Amino acid sequence: MDFRFSEDQTALRDLAREILEKEVTAERLKEIERDPDWFDRGLWARLAEANLLGLLVPEDLGGMGLGIEEACVLLHEIGRAVAPVPLAPAIVLASLPIAEFGTDEQRRAWLGPLASGEAILTSALLDGGSSDPCAPATTAKREGDAWILEGEKRLVPAVHLSRRVLVPAATDQGVGIFLVDPKADGISLTRQRTSRGEPLFGVRIAGARVGASELLGGDPRSGARMLRWLHDRATVAVCATQIGVCERAIEITAGYARERVQFGVPIGSFQAVQHRMADCLIDLESMRWTAWRAISRLARGLPAAREAAVAKFWAAEGGARIASASQHLHAGLGVDLDYPIHRYFLWSKSLELELGAATAQLVRLGGDMARTGPRELR
Repeated sequence: MDFRFSEDQTALRDLAREILEKEVTAERLKEIERDPDWFDRGLWARLAEANLLGLLVPEDLGGMGLGIEEACVLLHEIGRAVAPVPLAPAIVLASLPIAEFGTDEQRRAWLGPLASGEAILTSALLDGGSSDPCAPATTAKREGDAWILEGEKRLVPAVHLSRRVLVPAATDQGVGIFLVDPKADGISLTRQRTSRGEPLFGVRIAGARVGASELLGGDPRSGARMLRWLHDRATVAVCATQIGVCERAIEITAGYARERVQFGVPIGSFQAVQHRMADCLIDLESMRWTAWRAISRLARGLPAAREAAVAKFWAAEGGARIASASQHLHAGLGVDLDYPIHRYFLWSKSLELELGAATAQLVRLGGDMARTGPRELR
């Protein structure tokens, strides 16, 4: 299969890289990492100015009207720059399902402000009482012209910055997804921090009242289908970010191996170092091929649940090996916080675990094959 970028996708990549290389400096990263919000507002404004926040927003609402392939091109560049902005939560976890499933009122209310940088949105995909993302333990009961939500969500990104968070909940008719104001009565947030410093939140929902107009698509039965659709796209978004992180980590490490002299020669001339770097490249190419196979199928509207799980397995397993090798080959410099490689290690470890590490993907694949058989062999 041919996964080469189109001219438009190449132009998008180049624009994003130009902005990120200019904006995301080592000094800027240190400043943002000291900020408890972990949010580069200047970069966010610059991305809005370039209309990159509106990448997936329909053109009639001020966006570019593009799809998951272009989102992953952009997230790859975010990973390369280790840029502290909630781009994946905003454009993939939130704007993508609102654009696809939202009512006209919901699309007008939130997609335009997201594209302009006025509003940040996110989703709460992980339920505190259920390991199945399509069968949440969080509940929603109809009360007059509103819904009353009860439950708990885990590891929600960027909710402290967001105007709305998409909350899946079980109803008496199926599953609905609700656009919830995280500052509303009945919502409490508990802050946690990942290894890369990103704040994630536990969201406790105790009798929060949500208007009927805030039910995504207006249908309390179709949420499970929407969640399956969204979970695959969220998974490949993590993979694309991880590829960018690992690609740049390899570049930094290869440059160091060419310049670091030991016993009178560059360490890159040592066979053991060459073998380790070659293994990193093999892992990176495996990550890249499996991820773009899944992304390509999703972009064409084809089923890709297995392909997404395979891609996430490689993003987790290969990403972990690349992160470790990159840091080890730097020796003591690898743990120097003034040198950039430590950020790539921390980002890679965080992305390895996001939406399930390697073993979780194998369990997902095995369970699917047990239910439906190895369809590729039919």
